[in-house]
Amino acid sequence: MKKIILTILAAVVVVVLVIVFIWRQQSGYTKVLTAKIARQDLTTVVSGTGQIKPTTYVNVGANVMGRVTHFYVKEGDSVKKGETLAQIENVQQTANVAGQEAAIAAAKTDISSYIAAEKTAEANVEHAKADLEQKRLDWDREQALYKDGIESKANYDAKKALYDTDVASLDQAVAGINQAKAQTDSARGHLGTQVATLRANQDMLDKTIAVAPFDGIVTNMPIKEGETVVTGIQNTAGSTLMTLADMSVITAEIKVDETDIVSVQLGQLADVTVDALPGKIFKGHVTLVGDQALLRSTGQATSTSTSGTEEAKDFKVVVTLDAPSSELRPGLSTTAKITTAHKASVLALPIQALTMHNPDDDKAKGSVQAASTSSTVKTAPQQGVFVLDSKSGKLRARFIPVTTGITGTTDIEALTGLKEGDEIVIGPYKTLRTLKNSALVKRDKEKPAVSTSGGS
Repeated sequence: MKKIILTILAAVVVVVLVIVFIWRQQSGYTKVLTAKIARQDLTTVVSGTGQIKPTTYVNVGANVMGRVTHFYVKEGDSVKKGETLAQIENVQQTANVAGQEAAIAAAKTDISSYIAAEKTAEANVEHAKADLEQKRLDWDREQALYKDGIESKANYDAKKALYDTDVASLDQAVAGINQAKAQTDSARGHLGTQVATLRANQDMLDKTIAVAPFDGIVTNMPIKEGETVVTGIQNTAGSTLMTLADMSVITAEIKVDETDIVSVQLGQLADVTVDALPGKIFKGHVTLVGDQALLRSTGQATSTSTSGTEEAKDFKVVVTLDAPSSELRPGLSTTAKITTAHKASVLALPIQALTMHNPDDDKAKGSVQAASTSSTVKTAPQQGVFVLDSKSGKLRARFIPVTTGITGTTDIEALTGLKEGDEIVIGPYKTLRTLKNSALVKRDKEKPAVSTSGGS
Protein backbone atom coordinates (compact mmCIF):
# COMPACT_ATOMS: atom_id res chain seq x y z
CA MET A 1 0.00 0.00 0.00
CA LYS A 2 2.85 2.34 0.87
CA LYS A 3 4.47 1.58 -2.49
CA ILE A 4 1.29 2.57 -4.33
CA ILE A 5 1.02 5.81 -2.41
CA LEU A 6 4.69 6.61 -3.05
CA THR A 7 4.26 5.87 -6.74
CA ILE A 8 1.26 8.21 -6.96
CA LEU A 9 3.11 10.95 -5.11
CA ALA A 10 6.08 10.56 -7.39
CA ALA A 11 3.83 10.87 -10.45
CA VAL A 12 2.19 14.00 -9.03
CA VAL A 13 5.58 15.54 -8.39
CA VAL A 14 6.67 14.85 -11.97
CA VAL A 15 3.49 16.46 -13.37
CA VAL A 16 3.94 19.51 -11.17
CA LEU A 17 7.59 19.81 -12.24
CA VAL A 18 6.58 19.60 -15.92
CA ILE A 19 3.87 22.27 -15.46
CA VAL A 20 6.29 24.56 -13.66
CA PHE A 21 8.88 24.03 -16.40
CA ILE A 22 6.37 24.84 -19.15
CA TRP A 23 5.09 27.86 -17.27
CA ARG A 24 8.61 29.17 -16.79
CA GLN A 25 9.33 28.60 -20.48
CA GLN A 26 6.19 30.46 -21.56
CA SER A 27 6.15 33.24 -18.99
CA GLY A 28 6.70 36.61 -20.64
CA TYR A 29 5.64 35.37 -24.11
CA THR A 30 2.47 36.31 -26.03
CA LYS A 31 0.82 33.83 -28.34
CA VAL A 32 0.05 35.31 -31.76
CA LEU A 33 -1.34 34.28 -35.13
CA THR A 34 0.98 34.99 -38.03
CA ALA A 35 1.08 35.09 -41.83
CA LYS A 36 3.74 35.74 -44.44
CA ILE A 37 3.70 38.62 -46.89
CA ALA A 38 3.20 37.42 -50.45
CA ARG A 39 2.52 38.95 -53.85
CA GLN A 40 -0.93 38.74 -55.37
CA ASP A 41 -3.42 40.59 -57.54
CA LEU A 42 -5.61 43.09 -55.71
CA THR A 43 -8.91 44.54 -56.86
CA THR A 44 -10.89 47.27 -55.13
CA VAL A 45 -14.64 46.82 -55.48
CA VAL A 46 -17.47 49.20 -54.58
CA SER A 47 -20.92 47.67 -54.29
CA GLY A 48 -24.37 49.17 -54.53
CA THR A 49 -27.95 47.97 -54.80
CA GLY A 50 -30.77 49.32 -56.92
CA GLN A 51 -33.00 48.29 -59.81
CA ILE A 52 -32.99 47.68 -63.54
CA LYS A 53 -34.09 50.68 -65.58
CA PRO A 54 -34.28 51.30 -69.32
CA THR A 55 -32.42 54.31 -70.66
CA THR A 56 -35.52 55.52 -72.52
CA TYR A 57 -39.14 55.12 -71.57
CA VAL A 58 -42.20 57.18 -72.44
CA ASN A 59 -45.78 57.49 -71.31
CA VAL A 60 -47.93 57.06 -74.42
CA GLY A 61 -50.64 59.65 -73.83
CA ALA A 62 -54.02 60.41 -75.34
CA ASN A 63 -53.98 63.13 -78.02
CA VAL A 64 -57.77 63.35 -78.25
CA MET A 65 -60.59 62.88 -75.80
CA GLY A 66 -62.69 59.77 -76.23
CA ARG A 67 -63.44 56.22 -75.22
CA VAL A 68 -60.80 53.52 -75.77
CA THR A 69 -62.47 51.08 -78.14
CA HIS A 70 -59.63 48.55 -78.38
CA PHE A 71 -56.16 47.72 -77.05
CA TYR A 72 -53.95 45.76 -79.44
CA VAL A 73 -51.29 44.93 -76.81
CA LYS A 74 -51.15 43.93 -73.17
CA GLU A 75 -48.71 44.61 -70.36
CA GLY A 76 -45.39 42.83 -70.90
CA ASP A 77 -45.73 42.61 -74.71
CA SER A 78 -42.82 43.51 -76.96
CA VAL A 79 -43.73 45.99 -79.69
CA LYS A 80 -42.05 47.38 -82.79
CA LYS A 81 -41.76 51.02 -83.84
CA GLY A 82 -44.93 52.16 -85.64
CA GLU A 83 -47.04 49.25 -84.36
CA THR A 84 -50.64 50.13 -83.43
CA LEU A 85 -51.12 50.05 -79.67
CA ALA A 86 -54.67 51.30 -79.06
CA GLN A 87 -57.74 52.73 -80.80
CA ILE A 88 -59.86 55.61 -79.48
CA GLU A 89 -63.41 56.17 -80.82
CA ASN A 90 -63.21 58.17 -84.05
CA VAL A 91 -66.73 58.53 -85.50
CA GLN A 92 -66.60 62.32 -85.66
CA GLN A 93 -63.03 62.43 -86.97
CA THR A 94 -63.82 59.87 -89.69
CA ALA A 95 -66.90 61.83 -90.74
CA ASN A 96 -64.91 65.06 -90.92
CA VAL A 97 -62.32 63.43 -93.15
CA ALA A 98 -64.96 61.93 -95.44
CA GLY A 99 -66.81 65.24 -95.69
CA GLN A 100 -63.65 67.11 -96.50
CA GLU A 101 -62.65 64.59 -99.15
CA ALA A 102 -66.07 65.10 -100.79
CA ALA A 103 -65.60 68.87 -100.66
CA ILE A 104 -62.21 68.52 -102.35
CA ALA A 105 -63.70 66.34 -105.07
CA ALA A 106 -66.39 69.01 -105.72
CA ALA A 107 -63.75 71.73 -105.77
CA LYS A 108 -61.76 69.78 -108.36
CA THR A 109 -64.93 69.47 -110.51
CA ASP A 110 -65.46 73.23 -110.27
CA ILE A 111 -61.89 73.82 -111.37
CA SER A 112 -62.43 71.55 -114.37
CA SER A 113 -65.55 73.52 -115.38
CA TYR A 114 -63.68 76.81 -115.00
CA ILE A 115 -60.86 75.50 -117.16
CA ALA A 116 -63.45 74.55 -119.82
CA ALA A 117 -64.91 78.04 -119.54
CA GLU A 118 -61.42 79.44 -120.13
CA LYS A 119 -61.12 77.45 -123.34
CA THR A 120 -64.56 78.68 -124.49
CA ALA A 121 -63.51 82.24 -123.73
CA GLU A 122 -60.30 81.75 -125.67
CA ALA A 123 -62.31 80.46 -128.67
CA ASN A 124 -64.59 83.51 -128.42
CA VAL A 125 -61.57 85.78 -128.51
CA GLU A 126 -60.23 84.08 -131.63
CA HIS A 127 -63.67 84.34 -133.27
CA ALA A 128 -63.92 88.00 -132.35
CA LYS A 129 -60.47 88.66 -133.79
CA ALA A 130 -61.44 87.00 -137.10
CA ASP A 131 -64.67 89.02 -137.33
CA LEU A 132 -62.83 92.21 -136.50
CA GLU A 133 -60.28 91.53 -139.21
CA GLN A 134 -63.08 91.03 -141.76
CA LYS A 135 -64.83 94.20 -140.64
CA ARG A 136 -61.56 96.12 -140.81
CA LEU A 137 -61.08 95.09 -144.47
CA ASP A 138 -64.68 96.05 -145.33
CA TRP A 139 -64.24 99.38 -143.58
CA ASP A 140 -61.01 100.09 -145.47
CA ARG A 141 -62.71 99.43 -148.82
CA GLU A 142 -65.71 101.51 -147.84
CA GLN A 143 -63.49 104.46 -147.00
CA ALA A 144 -61.79 104.28 -150.41
CA LEU A 145 -65.15 104.14 -152.26
CA TYR A 146 -66.54 106.98 -150.20
CA LYS A 147 -63.55 109.19 -151.04
CA ASP A 148 -64.03 108.48 -154.74
CA GLY A 149 -67.74 109.45 -154.43
CA ILE A 150 -68.88 106.03 -155.47
CA GLU A 151 -70.41 104.97 -152.09
CA SER A 152 -73.20 106.73 -150.28
CA LYS A 153 -72.92 108.30 -146.88
CA ALA A 154 -75.44 105.82 -145.45
CA ASN A 155 -73.39 102.78 -146.49
CA TYR A 156 -70.22 104.46 -145.21
CA ASP A 157 -71.77 104.97 -141.77
CA ALA A 158 -73.12 101.39 -141.69
CA LYS A 159 -69.68 99.86 -142.36
CA LYS A 160 -68.07 102.01 -139.71
CA ALA A 161 -70.70 100.95 -137.14
CA LEU A 162 -70.08 97.28 -137.93
CA TYR A 163 -66.35 97.77 -137.45
CA ASP A 164 -66.77 99.54 -134.12
CA THR A 165 -69.15 96.80 -132.92
CA ASP A 166 -66.54 94.09 -133.62
CA VAL A 167 -63.88 96.08 -131.76
CA ALA A 168 -66.17 96.12 -128.71
CA SER A 169 -66.94 92.41 -129.17
CA LEU A 170 -63.23 91.60 -129.11
CA ASP A 171 -62.74 93.61 -125.91
CA GLN A 172 -65.69 91.78 -124.38
CA ALA A 173 -64.23 88.37 -125.35
CA VAL A 174 -60.84 89.30 -123.84
CA ALA A 175 -62.58 90.39 -120.62
CA GLY A 176 -64.44 87.09 -120.58
CA ILE A 177 -61.25 85.04 -120.74
CA ASN A 178 -59.70 87.12 -117.97
CA GLN A 179 -62.80 86.52 -115.85
CA ALA A 180 -62.67 82.77 -116.54
CA LYS A 181 -59.00 82.62 -115.51
CA ALA A 182 -59.72 84.57 -112.33
CA GLN A 183 -62.49 82.12 -111.45
CA THR A 184 -60.11 79.21 -112.03
CA ASP A 185 -57.44 80.76 -109.82
CA SER A 186 -60.01 81.41 -107.10
CA ALA A 187 -61.22 77.81 -107.30
CA ARG A 188 -57.63 76.57 -107.01
CA GLY A 189 -57.15 78.74 -103.90
CA HIS A 190 -60.30 77.28 -102.35
CA LEU A 191 -59.00 73.81 -103.20
CA GLY A 192 -55.77 74.54 -101.32
CA THR A 193 -57.80 75.58 -98.29
CA GLN A 194 -59.87 72.42 -98.55
CA VAL A 195 -56.70 70.29 -98.77
CA ALA A 196 -55.23 72.01 -95.69
CA THR A 197 -58.46 71.39 -93.80
CA LEU A 198 -58.31 67.74 -94.86
CA ARG A 199 -54.77 67.45 -93.48
CA ALA A 200 -55.97 68.88 -90.16
CA ASN A 201 -58.94 66.49 -90.08
CA GLN A 202 -56.72 63.56 -91.05
CA ASP A 203 -54.31 64.50 -88.26
CA MET A 204 -57.15 64.46 -85.75
CA LEU A 205 -58.19 61.06 -87.09
CA ASP A 206 -54.62 59.74 -86.84
CA LYS A 207 -54.46 60.90 -83.21
CA THR A 208 -57.23 58.47 -82.35
CA ILE A 209 -54.71 55.69 -83.05
CA ALA A 210 -51.79 55.25 -80.58
CA VAL A 211 -48.63 53.88 -82.19
CA ALA A 212 -45.28 52.80 -80.70
CA PRO A 213 -42.60 55.52 -81.02
CA PHE A 214 -39.81 52.91 -80.80
CA ASP A 215 -39.13 49.21 -80.23
CA GLY A 216 -39.81 48.36 -76.60
CA ILE A 217 -41.86 46.63 -73.92
CA VAL A 218 -45.22 47.67 -72.51
CA THR A 219 -44.57 48.09 -68.78
CA ASN A 220 -47.77 49.72 -67.48
CA MET A 221 -51.38 50.11 -68.63
CA PRO A 222 -53.37 52.29 -66.21
CA ILE A 223 -56.41 52.56 -68.55
CA LYS A 224 -58.78 49.71 -69.34
CA GLU A 225 -60.64 49.14 -72.60
CA GLY A 226 -63.92 51.06 -72.58
CA GLU A 227 -62.70 53.83 -70.30
CA THR A 228 -62.57 57.44 -71.47
CA VAL A 229 -59.23 59.18 -71.84
CA VAL A 230 -58.61 62.92 -71.90
CA THR A 231 -55.86 65.10 -73.26
CA GLY A 232 -53.80 66.76 -70.60
CA ILE A 233 -50.42 67.26 -69.00
CA GLN A 234 -48.11 64.24 -68.98
CA ASN A 235 -48.82 61.79 -66.14
CA THR A 236 -52.22 63.36 -65.42
CA ALA A 237 -54.71 60.68 -64.39
CA GLY A 238 -56.75 59.54 -67.36
CA SER A 239 -54.36 60.92 -69.98
CA THR A 240 -51.83 58.06 -70.14
CA LEU A 241 -52.69 54.99 -72.17
CA MET A 242 -49.56 52.98 -71.31
CA THR A 243 -45.85 53.20 -70.52
CA LEU A 244 -43.38 51.95 -73.11
CA ALA A 245 -39.76 51.13 -72.23
CA ASP A 246 -36.91 50.90 -74.73
CA MET A 247 -35.05 47.77 -73.64
CA SER A 248 -32.28 48.00 -76.26
CA VAL A 249 -30.16 49.96 -73.77
CA ILE A 250 -30.59 48.79 -70.16
CA THR A 251 -29.02 50.25 -67.05
CA ALA A 252 -28.69 49.33 -63.41
CA GLU A 253 -29.43 52.40 -61.31
CA ILE A 254 -27.84 51.84 -57.92
CA LYS A 255 -27.06 53.76 -54.76
CA VAL A 256 -23.47 53.92 -53.50
CA ASP A 257 -22.50 54.88 -49.97
CA GLU A 258 -21.05 58.36 -49.56
CA THR A 259 -17.78 56.90 -48.22
CA ASP A 260 -17.20 55.00 -51.47
CA ILE A 261 -18.44 57.46 -54.10
CA VAL A 262 -15.11 59.33 -54.35
CA SER A 263 -13.48 56.29 -55.96
CA VAL A 264 -16.24 55.72 -58.55
CA GLN A 265 -15.54 57.21 -61.99
CA LEU A 266 -17.06 57.11 -65.46
CA GLY A 267 -16.06 54.13 -67.58
CA GLN A 268 -15.18 51.80 -64.70
CA LEU A 269 -16.16 48.17 -65.26
CA ALA A 270 -18.88 46.53 -63.20
CA ASP A 271 -20.46 43.12 -62.63
CA VAL A 272 -24.24 43.29 -62.31
CA THR A 273 -26.36 40.54 -60.78
CA VAL A 274 -30.15 40.39 -60.69
CA ASP A 275 -32.02 38.76 -57.83
CA ALA A 276 -34.55 37.23 -60.21
CA LEU A 277 -31.81 35.62 -62.34
CA PRO A 278 -29.49 33.85 -59.89
CA GLY A 279 -26.15 32.69 -61.21
CA LYS A 280 -26.07 35.18 -64.09
CA ILE A 281 -23.58 38.04 -64.21
CA PHE A 282 -24.03 40.93 -66.66
CA LYS A 283 -21.00 42.99 -67.61
CA GLY A 284 -21.35 46.77 -67.72
CA HIS A 285 -19.61 50.09 -67.22
CA VAL A 286 -20.34 53.25 -65.25
CA THR A 287 -22.06 55.90 -67.38
CA LEU A 288 -23.25 58.34 -64.72
CA VAL A 289 -22.05 59.37 -61.27
CA GLY A 290 -24.53 61.57 -59.43
CA ASP A 291 -23.37 64.80 -57.84
CA GLN A 292 -26.34 65.11 -55.50
CA ALA A 293 -26.34 63.31 -52.15
CA LEU A 294 -29.56 61.40 -51.45
CA LEU A 295 -30.95 60.84 -47.97
CA ARG A 296 -31.02 57.11 -47.35
CA SER A 297 -34.34 57.21 -45.50
CA THR A 298 -36.32 59.10 -48.17
CA GLY A 299 -34.20 59.11 -51.33
CA GLN A 300 -34.66 62.88 -51.46
CA ALA A 301 -31.74 65.07 -52.56
CA THR A 302 -30.10 66.91 -49.68
CA SER A 303 -30.31 70.16 -51.64
CA THR A 304 -34.12 69.97 -51.58
CA SER A 305 -34.56 68.51 -48.11
CA THR A 306 -35.83 70.79 -45.38
CA SER A 307 -34.86 68.40 -42.59
CA GLY A 308 -31.86 69.35 -40.50
CA THR A 309 -31.34 65.81 -39.24
CA GLU A 310 -27.96 64.28 -39.99
CA GLU A 311 -28.28 60.81 -41.51
CA ALA A 312 -26.53 58.42 -43.86
CA LYS A 313 -26.40 59.46 -47.50
CA ASP A 314 -26.02 57.72 -50.84
CA PHE A 315 -25.17 58.83 -54.38
CA LYS A 316 -26.84 57.62 -57.56
CA VAL A 317 -24.64 55.67 -59.96
CA VAL A 318 -25.82 54.35 -63.33
CA VAL A 319 -24.20 51.25 -64.85
CA THR A 320 -25.03 50.55 -68.51
CA LEU A 321 -25.11 46.87 -69.41
CA ASP A 322 -22.87 45.89 -72.33
CA ALA A 323 -25.03 42.95 -73.46
CA PRO A 324 -28.63 43.26 -72.20
CA SER A 325 -30.81 40.15 -72.01
CA SER A 326 -34.43 39.77 -73.06
CA GLU A 327 -35.04 38.26 -69.60
CA LEU A 328 -34.50 41.62 -67.91
CA ARG A 329 -37.50 43.68 -66.91
CA PRO A 330 -37.72 47.24 -65.54
CA GLY A 331 -37.79 47.35 -61.77
CA LEU A 332 -35.93 44.08 -61.08
CA SER A 333 -33.73 44.33 -57.97
CA THR A 334 -30.05 44.32 -58.80
CA THR A 335 -26.59 44.55 -57.25
CA ALA A 336 -23.60 46.07 -59.03
CA LYS A 337 -19.96 45.53 -58.07
CA ILE A 338 -17.82 48.28 -59.58
CA THR A 339 -14.08 47.71 -60.02
CA THR A 340 -12.55 51.02 -58.94
CA ALA A 341 -8.88 49.88 -58.91
CA HIS A 342 -6.78 46.85 -59.89
CA LYS A 343 -3.10 46.04 -59.48
CA ALA A 344 -1.26 42.87 -60.39
CA SER A 345 1.43 41.17 -58.28
CA VAL A 346 1.62 43.61 -55.38
CA LEU A 347 2.75 43.02 -51.80
CA ALA A 348 -0.48 42.27 -49.95
CA LEU A 349 -1.11 41.90 -46.25
CA PRO A 350 -4.30 40.92 -44.42
CA ILE A 351 -6.30 43.99 -43.45
CA GLN A 352 -6.69 42.73 -39.87
CA ALA A 353 -2.89 42.93 -39.42
CA LEU A 354 -2.93 46.73 -39.68
CA THR A 355 -2.99 48.54 -36.39
CA MET A 356 -2.45 52.04 -35.04
CA HIS A 357 0.49 52.11 -32.65
CA ASN A 358 1.78 54.97 -30.50
CA PRO A 359 5.51 54.76 -29.71
CA ASP A 360 4.78 56.41 -26.36
CA ASP A 361 2.90 53.26 -25.33
CA ASP A 362 6.18 51.31 -25.44
CA LYS A 363 7.77 53.45 -22.73
CA ALA A 364 7.64 52.14 -19.19
CA LYS A 365 5.01 53.57 -16.95
CA GLY A 366 6.34 55.82 -14.23
CA SER A 367 9.34 56.95 -16.28
CA VAL A 368 10.38 60.56 -16.36
CA GLN A 369 8.95 60.98 -19.86
CA ALA A 370 5.67 59.34 -18.93
CA ALA A 371 5.34 61.61 -15.89
CA SER A 372 6.26 64.78 -17.77
CA THR A 373 3.99 67.77 -17.95
CA SER A 374 1.23 68.16 -20.46
CA SER A 375 3.38 70.60 -22.41
CA THR A 376 5.52 67.70 -23.65
CA VAL A 377 4.93 66.96 -27.36
CA LYS A 378 3.43 63.51 -27.76
CA THR A 379 4.12 61.27 -30.73
CA ALA A 380 1.17 60.78 -33.09
CA PRO A 381 -0.04 57.17 -33.57
CA GLN A 382 1.38 55.43 -36.62
CA GLN A 383 -0.18 52.90 -38.98
CA GLY A 384 1.77 49.71 -39.35
CA VAL A 385 2.17 46.02 -38.56
CA PHE A 386 4.16 43.86 -36.14
CA VAL A 387 6.88 41.89 -37.91
CA LEU A 388 8.43 38.80 -36.29
CA ASP A 389 12.16 39.19 -35.60
CA SER A 390 14.45 36.47 -34.19
CA LYS A 391 17.86 38.16 -34.61
CA SER A 392 18.34 38.42 -30.83
CA GLY A 393 17.82 34.68 -30.40
CA LYS A 394 14.32 35.21 -29.14
CA LEU A 395 11.20 35.71 -31.23
CA ARG A 396 10.00 39.29 -30.91
CA ALA A 397 7.28 41.38 -32.55
CA ARG A 398 8.72 44.64 -33.82
CA PHE A 399 6.41 47.42 -34.99
CA ILE A 400 7.05 48.62 -38.56
CA PRO A 401 5.25 51.69 -39.97
CA VAL A 402 3.56 50.86 -43.27
CA THR A 403 2.04 52.99 -46.04
CA THR A 404 -0.77 51.33 -47.93
CA GLY A 405 -2.31 51.45 -51.40
CA ILE A 406 -5.47 49.93 -52.83
CA THR A 407 -7.74 47.80 -50.67
CA GLY A 408 -9.17 44.44 -51.67
CA THR A 409 -11.84 42.40 -49.97
CA THR A 410 -9.57 40.93 -47.28
CA ASP A 411 -6.12 42.30 -48.14
CA ILE A 412 -4.49 45.68 -48.63
CA GLU A 413 -1.46 46.76 -50.66
CA ALA A 414 1.74 47.49 -48.73
CA LEU A 415 3.67 50.27 -50.46
CA THR A 416 6.52 50.76 -47.99
CA GLY A 417 7.92 49.12 -44.86
CA LEU A 418 7.60 45.46 -45.85
CA LYS A 419 9.14 42.98 -48.25
CA GLU A 420 8.05 39.66 -49.65
CA GLY A 421 8.40 36.82 -47.16
CA ASP A 422 8.15 38.96 -44.01
CA GLU A 423 6.20 37.19 -41.25
CA ILE A 424 3.69 39.47 -39.56
CA VAL A 425 1.27 39.24 -36.66
CA ILE A 426 -2.35 39.06 -37.82
CA GLY A 427 -4.12 38.37 -34.52
CA PRO A 428 -5.85 37.85 -32.27
CA TYR A 429 -7.49 41.28 -32.46
CA LYS A 430 -7.29 41.95 -28.70
CA THR A 431 -3.64 40.98 -28.68
CA LEU A 432 -2.82 43.37 -31.55
CA ARG A 433 -4.42 46.24 -29.67
CA THR A 434 -2.23 45.80 -26.62
CA LEU A 435 0.96 44.35 -28.15
CA LYS A 436 4.14 46.30 -27.32
CA ASN A 437 7.03 46.92 -29.65
CA SER A 438 9.77 44.24 -29.26
CA ALA A 439 7.46 42.08 -27.10
CA LEU A 440 8.36 38.38 -26.82
CA VAL A 441 5.91 36.28 -28.79
CA LYS A 442 5.18 32.69 -29.63
CA ARG A 443 3.46 31.42 -32.74
CA ASP A 444 0.06 29.94 -32.08
CA LYS A 445 1.05 27.16 -34.48
CA GLU A 446 4.42 25.60 -35.21
CA LYS A 447 4.02 26.33 -38.92
CA PRO A 448 2.88 29.90 -39.67
CA ALA A 449 0.00 30.37 -42.04
CA VAL A 450 0.65 31.92 -45.44
CA SER A 451 -1.79 34.61 -46.57
CA THR A 452 -3.49 33.36 -49.72
CA SER A 453 -6.76 35.28 -49.58
CA GLY A 454 -7.54 37.25 -52.72
CA GLY A 455 -8.38 40.90 -52.88
CA SER A 456 -11.02 40.73 -55.54
